[in-house]
Amino acid sequence: MDLGHIVDIQREYYYSGETKTLEFRLANLQKLKDLLVRFEDNILMALAKDLGKSNFEAYASELSMAYEEIKIAMDNLEEWMAPIAEKTSLMAMPAKSYTLFEPMGVTLIISPWNYPFLLAIDPLIGAMAAGNTMILKPSRKSKHTSSLLKELLNANFDTKYIHVVDNDKVSHDELLSYKYDHIFYTGGSKVGKTIMEAASKNLSKVTLELGGKSPAVVEKDANLSLAARSIAWGNTVNAGQTCVSPDYILVHAAVKDRFVRELEKALLDFYGPDPINCHDYPSIINKDHLDGLLDLLKNQNIIHGGEYNRENLRLAPTVVDGVNFSNKLMDEEIFGPIFPIITYTNLNEVLYKVKTLPKPLAFYLFTEDERIKEKIMYNMEFGNGMVNDTLMMVSNPYLQFGGVGYSGQGGYHGYYGFKNFSNQKSIMEAGSSFEMKLKYPPYDDGALNLLKKLK
Repeated sequence: MDLGHIVDIQREYYYSGETKTLEFRLANLQKLKDLLVRFEDNILMALAKDLGKSNFEAYASELSMAYEEIKIAMDNLEEWMAPIAEKTSLMAMPAKSYTLFEPMGVTLIISPWNYPFLLAIDPLIGAMAAGNTMILKPSRKSKHTSSLLKELLNANFDTKYIHVVDNDKVSHDELLSYKYDHIFYTGGSKVGKTIMEAASKNLSKVTLELGGKSPAVVEKDANLSLAARSIAWGNTVNAGQTCVSPDYILVHAAVKDRFVRELEKALLDFYGPDPINCHDYPSIINKDHLDGLLDLLKNQNIIHGGEYNRENLRLAPTVVDGVNFSNKLMDEEIFGPIFPIITYTNLNEVLYKVKTLPKPLAFYLFTEDERIKEKIMYNMEFGNGMVNDTLMMVSNPYLQFGGVGYSGQGGYHGYYGFKNFSNQKSIMEAGSSFEMKLKYPPYDDGALNLLKKLK
């Protein structure tokens, strides 16, 4: 069955209205959870093969978060679907106003390779909760996890409801040639632009979850041990191949040397003296990406790490000192376990420089100063922020996750995923026993004067 036909039968099925009922949505969310539980070991094995993830990291960063998303959706879906009462203007009286959420229709979800399970399943949960039909396109690079997703979902859900694309049979161009009601994409900005261009032909709604260079600011009053451990962990989870990894570190000159010592200590505590052979340390996705990271490290002032193994696709956590904004490490998102350190003395100056760059997906701040917290959290532009930690805001399904500008558009997680995959429909019901005749012509000065009194 070709993809064009699948899009057609999904649209026909959506028009039947079956996916819109609360009972249908809840039953299929439960079915998805049961499926994931049954094949947990297979999922963990696939993630280990693709990215070298330990069972703990794979479960904590992918499976557990998917389970929580399903639970929140099932526990709250009836409330989310209920009409929301709204106020009505005096001019429209007597009437009542409310908002309804309805599904978008046929949705396309394009997932990335760095979290190949979670970033496929998480938006799928939102789309299911909202009552859509779904076509999922997983990444070619994470071939084991993508193959498993195709096998599990296509065997257990009807094609007219959920279908996982065969990467060997469907090209990127063909995928984007069909009409979808919503395209949800996670990945790089270059492909994101092509998706927006394709979507514009049908005026399809687009959600882009991209990335960018997310800074971590370490102020002179920061708890340096905490900051070092948080940043070390945040940029080595998944070997730094995380869209919200702290991509570079801005550290005050007064504490820079102490911070570096704490960072080196944290990395040693986490992965030992031989990280490229540590069981808990993940691998780089493929040799091409590893070679790209090694190229970035050429002629750099490496003060810690730098070891690599092309056979097991490991690059040790690598700290680079003496970096400035013109360094090639600052050209694009690194997406690997490299820690560029930029030293500053004037916080306002360095923040202004960050403002001139594309808006980051995440911003991390380490300080105890409430004025600095307020300055950065309220005045810097970014998608998601944290004070005195890294990454953990992503684990909170009660917070919207998404970017701004070059780091993306639209958001999801929990209620926000349901909302993102829904059309927000505004409805007003007028009473039939009374008419506001003032609105009807012919008009006179008396009617105008009465209208003016409403201002």
